[in-house]
Amino acid sequence: MDREEDWDVRDELTCRRAIGRFAVNPRPMGIPTEINPPPRTIHIDWPVNPIPLDVQKSVGEKIVKRGEFGWLKEEEVDEIAEIISDFPLTLEQALSLRAAINQEKSVYSHHRIMNRKKELKRRYDNGTDILELAKIVDGPPVNVFRAILSARNYGKNRIKTLLKEPGRMNERDQEQFQIAEEADRVSNVDQTETHIAADLFEELLCNHFESLGVRFRRQEELVKEQVESEGRPVRTPDLLFLDDVRINGIPCAWIDAKHFFGSALSFPRKKTQKQVNRYTEAYGQGAIIYRHGFCDGLNLLGAQKLDSGPVDLSILIEHNENRS
Repeated sequence: MDREEDWDVRDELTCRRAIGRFAVNPRPMGIPTEINPPPRTIHIDWPVNPIPLDVQKSVGEKIVKRGEFGWLKEEEVDEIAEIISDFPLTLEQALSLRAAINQEKSVYSHHRIMNRKKELKRRYDNGTDILELAKIVDGPPVNVFRAILSARNYGKNRIKTLLKEPGRMNERDQEQFQIAEEADRVSNVDQTETHIAADLFEELLCNHFESLGVRFRRQEELVKEQVESEGRPVRTPDLLFLDDVRINGIPCAWIDAKHFFGSALSFPRKKTQKQVNRYTEAYGQGAIIYRHGFCDGLNLLGAQKLDSGPVDLSILIEHNENRS
C-alpha cells in the first residue's frame, strides 16, 4: 500500500522516482537489468527519536570550549556527562555533537588562521607553544601548525611531506607537531580508527537489512563497477536496494550510513545534502541512518532521517570499548 500521506510534499518528486526506478529504461546505474525474482514491496516500521533543536543548541554552547579540539580526558568526559544530565540525549550523542561543532569551526576558521599566519609564526618563533596559539585563534592545533609552515613559504607538497614524515623537521617542530596531533581529533593526519568504526557500522546495517529479507548492492560493488565503466565512482550509496522498500511509509531506494550524530549545523548539512542530491538524481528518495541519532532541526531534501535504534550494534559497541 502506497501511503502518500506520509511523504513530505517537498520530496514528492524523489519519492515517485524511487518507486519508478525499476520501470525506466535504461535503469539507473547499478540496478541490474534482470532482478530475479522481480522487486518486491517491503514495508518496514522504523521508530525514531530525534533530539530537539533547542537541546542541540543549549548543549553545544556548554560543552565546546575555545581552542580545544582534542580527545577528552576521563575527567573531562565526566564533566560533560554532568552537564548533559538534565538534557534528553546520551553522552555519545553529546561527544559526537562536540566533534561536529569543532569540525565546522575548523572549516570556517581556515581563512582566519591563514590571514594571521605571519603573526602565528612570529609568536611561535618567540617561544609560544602550539596549543596556546590554537586558543588565540580558536582553531585546530594541526591547522595552526600548517599555517606556521606556510608562513615559512613552504609549498603544499613540502608541508604534506613534513606532516607525514615529521622526522624531517627540527627537534622543536617535531615536539610541537606531536603535541598538536595529540590535541587535535579534527585535523589529525591519522583517521584510520574513524574509518574502521564507520566500516563496521555499515557492515551491521547490511546485516540488519539482510535479516529483513531486503536485497541490495553494497558500495564496494558499485565503486568497482563504476570505475570500470565511468573511470571513477559516480553514485555509490552504502546500500542500493533491489526491492521496493518503504520505511515508515516513505519510498527508500538507497541507504547511506553516518557514524556520527546528525546535527543541524550548516557545514555537515550542506555536505550531506550535496551527497544526497547525487543519489536522488538517479535513484530517487533514500535515507540516511545516523549512528548517534539526529537533530529534528536537520533539514535534508530527498532523504529520510533515521537513527540506529532498531539495529543490533553490540559488535560495534564492543569494538569501541576495546579501543577505549
